[in-house]
Amino acid sequence: MHDFEAQVRTFGERIEQELDKGQLSFPTSLDVSLRIKRLADSSASTLDEIANVVKAEPVLAAKVVRMANAVALNPYGAPTTNVQDAVGRIGLSALRCLAFAVAAEQLAADHRSRNLRLIASGLWMHSVDVAAWAYALARQLKVVNPDTAMFSGMMIDIGQFFLVARAADYPALESNLDRFAEFISTWSEPVARTVLEVFELPDIILDAFDYDNPYGGAWPPATLADLVFIASLAADTPNPFETLRGIQRRPALLDTSTIGAERSEMVAVLERAKIERQHVLAAVCG
Repeated sequence: MHDFEAQVRTFGERIEQELDKGQLSFPTSLDVSLRIKRLADSSASTLDEIANVVKAEPVLAAKVVRMANAVALNPYGAPTTNVQDAVGRIGLSALRCLAFAVAAEQLAADHRSRNLRLIASGLWMHSVDVAAWAYALARQLKVVNPDTAMFSGMMIDIGQFFLVARAADYPALESNLDRFAEFISTWSEPVARTVLEVFELPDIILDAFDYDNPYGGAWPPATLADLVFIASLAADTPNPFETLRGIQRRPALLDTSTIGAERSEMVAVLERAKIERQHVLAAVCG
């Protein structure tokens, strides 16, 4: 226990110092994701340049082609077999999301600790599930661009994911996962804000994570923030840190978190969205 106390204190002090400076130390696995993001944001970049970065990462390249051939993005069944055409079909917003998903999956696999590797894997699956729901709900409700919704959903656990990635330097933390979950709950929001700022994301995405203005319960959700929150409630995969803290499985909260909605209308939307969500999950996880 003494080691736990010492390491959690040191870890907290390190994160606090980095937040004060606005300079978080990023794991190397996120380098490709950041490179793609910067290229996608530059008007001087060409599709060839972006595709070449994707081609250098075999797992990402395979998933880009698979996503381009998913039913939701390929309704007419014309197959795409090369990365450049696939990038053009899925668009840069979806590419950024997929690049982050692949980087996060690699982070989960890199953990030396079995317990933290399982937690990281659970966080990754939860993020992908929320992203898939956000995309599918956006397609159904036409509130926001589906690709923007998917990327925002993928960011749902970014603060927690970052902290777990850094926790590999503090092996004693896995000796008390319940207390580590409390540590994560304390630091995840300020870390998430800083990570999102480092990624220089558009205001619409930053606003989706304005923790001071929670979802009010109106149906249908009127903003990206509301839609991502509903997606997090619909996700079948639990957030492992919420489970450790005894927070009930989120889908059970759907009935109590929406007001003014006709139950049949909400169920119908969720059922239609569930089909598209499966296509996105297959593309990202396959």
